[in-house]
Amino acid sequence: MARVKFTSDFDYKPTSQVTIAYKAGMELTVKRDCAVQAAAAGKAVLSERSTGSADR
Repeated sequence: MARVKFTSDFDYKPTSQVTIAYKAGMELTVKRDCAVQAAAAGKAVLSERSTGSADR
């Protein structure tokens, strides 16, 4: 999983029958494959916010 911020609308297709639409401005945790595809398309950036265990 990876936390990203979408800079443009992005449609992620995990399978040929499924499309997940992300809108520009959304910042959330997505599957790593989605993050890689969105970043490669120039439609998302990795978020600075931590997604794993916090330093306690």
